[in-house]
Amino acid sequence: MANTSAAVVGAGISCSSVFLSKRPISQFSQSSRRFCCVKMAVSLDEKKNYTLKKSEEAFTAAKELMPGGVNSPVRAFKSVGGQPIVVDSVKGSHMRDIDGNDYIDYVGSWGPAIIGHADDEVLAALAETMKKGTSFGAPCLLENVLAEMVISAVPSIEMVRFVNSGTEACMGVLRLARAFTGKPKIIKFEGCYHGHADPFLVKAGSGVATLGLPDSPGVPKAATVDTLTAPYNDISAVEELFKNNKGEIAAIILEPVVGNSGFIPPKPDFLNAIRKLTKDNDTLLIFDEVMTGFRLSYGGAQEYFGITPDLTTLGKIIGGGLPVGAYGGRREIMEMVAPAGPMYQAGTLSGNPLAMTAGIHTLKRLMKPGNYEYLNKITSELTQGLLEAGKKTGHAMCGGYIGGMFGFFFTEGPVHNFSDAKKSDTEKFGRFYRGMLEEGVYFAPSQFEAGFTSLAHTAEDIQQTIAAAEKVLRRI
Repeated sequence: MANTSAAVVGAGISCSSVFLSKRPISQFSQSSRRFCCVKMAVSLDEKKNYTLKKSEEAFTAAKELMPGGVNSPVRAFKSVGGQPIVVDSVKGSHMRDIDGNDYIDYVGSWGPAIIGHADDEVLAALAETMKKGTSFGAPCLLENVLAEMVISAVPSIEMVRFVNSGTEACMGVLRLARAFTGKPKIIKFEGCYHGHADPFLVKAGSGVATLGLPDSPGVPKAATVDTLTAPYNDISAVEELFKNNKGEIAAIILEPVVGNSGFIPPKPDFLNAIRKLTKDNDTLLIFDEVMTGFRLSYGGAQEYFGITPDLTTLGKIIGGGLPVGAYGGRREIMEMVAPAGPMYQAGTLSGNPLAMTAGIHTLKRLMKPGNYEYLNKITSELTQGLLEAGKKTGHAMCGGYIGGMFGFFFTEGPVHNFSDAKKSDTEKFGRFYRGMLEEGVYFAPSQFEAGFTSLAHTAEDIQQTIAAAEKVLRRI
């Protein structure tokens, strides 16, 4: 029988029998409550024949138009095999493909859809904003509103600069760290992904890990010569880098909880030790919270763990499903950014009114009491249920969760870094993934990506997913 114990911070996972919480629904906030009042009457066997004929036709045509048929590599299903689905629509916790198949969605547009897809309040607000225009290329009041919300929520941020993607945010924050410190080198961790800018494509995660690619062709050595790497959760390796590069390291950048090698939480005291090392060496600490920001808690991973970095990158949720990114931090550092200071960075669509509107209304919803308790509850039940299904069916699995973010690996575990994650049975994950699609469940198409829940996911969604997982695991 598989060892399914999970190493996780803030969420003790065991393989005792899964249950849907008996906590009275009245104890949840009004906004959370409506997602719990559901009927458990869905049969996994009552479904039409599964076909992807239209998706296959569309994807075949797409491969003649776009590299690999997609605009982001992981969507091509290279690591899981089978036919990529072509999406027609999304609503709440569900997505529908062009063949008419319906899926419970645990990707959520890779994180932004924390209140659910196509939320009615957000859509209504966007419709009103569009009447005034879609882009100004000039200051608008909405930028002030979202900036104030971000600054009040995220402990490290005293000033913020909006951009258009997480990649752009990480590019800007790296240049800023070097400008402020006058030092050239950075430390990143193996398997952590900070966008596709040249200096970060060294032992990167996300699609690079998914496709099993080495450091990307086209990146000159000069672009990465000052990028140092260490295994995640290995403080001694970081200490050695400081010893060998005294006075040269501008910053450490990391995902406080890794999501781009699968879900990997920090070991106890790892983040504290990193914070101490950076302070002792006059080095900046950067939390890449593009994924964890507003997802683990309203104040992100830094609020959850009680550790304040010098700089933070954000994205995904703060745009409510529209393209957005941001970086921010201490005022004295951020005042280096042009036009306040000499560090140049600009963007045509930065702070555009549509992204600002969607972000404002998404964060307003997240501020309501009980929401993060609800996310934690359903994510706990989902993760525990998946691991229990693995145990029942004799598969080696491990995993964990924090807030609305989770992951599991087809390996005994524990998984503390990318090297551990690579021990997973990726062929088995592919079979499991394809089976779950046929059962109407959409996970990220890679063993090396985290999953996401939303306020729109119901107890019925969770129960149906766990039942489908057990069915598929028995089959494979």
